[in-house]
Amino acid sequence: MEPSTTGPRVHASLQTESRTEGPSTPTRHPARWRRLPWLIAGLLALLLGIVGIFVPLLPTTPFVLLAAACFSRGSSRCERWLLNHPRFGPMVRDWRAYRAIPLRAKQFAFVMMAIGSVSAALSMPRLKWLPALCCTAVAIWMWRQPTGAPRGDGLSVEPSPPAPPAVRPQQD
Repeated sequence: MEPSTTGPRVHASLQTESRTEGPSTPTRHPARWRRLPWLIAGLLALLLGIVGIFVPLLPTTPFVLLAAACFSRGSSRCERWLLNHPRFGPMVRDWRAYRAIPLRAKQFAFVMMAIGSVSAALSMPRLKWLPALCCTAVAIWMWRQPTGAPRGDGLSVEPSPPAPPAVRPQQD
């Protein structure tokens, strides 16, 4: 059987054409050494997100979203676990579906980062401005993201209703 000239070129070792079943797409898995850094970065981001639940200076939402992005490149099992998690899963699924952060989550993050920045400025001997700078950068990023309408749990978002079609006045 000759390789197809119309589709993308695939190395002979990855071709999976069969004479009885017809062509199928090859499954490619990145090498372990390419997935490992993403897995480690995802675990670190998730750890920081969990710490952010208890420490006012660290926001949870951006770190959980970063962990999901890293897991999508490094470990499908960890990504599946995160998506099915009862607390973090809805946040990640809504972000992927609507690219929106619920207003309640934004408000909570802003208040906690402000409290953390003030307490860090009062207690740190040097670089008192650094936590406030980092929190300001995160707050600006979060502010620029779309705000979703909260559902019953306050942590998930519903899609915004579609915009009505533009009505143009008829010209005679």
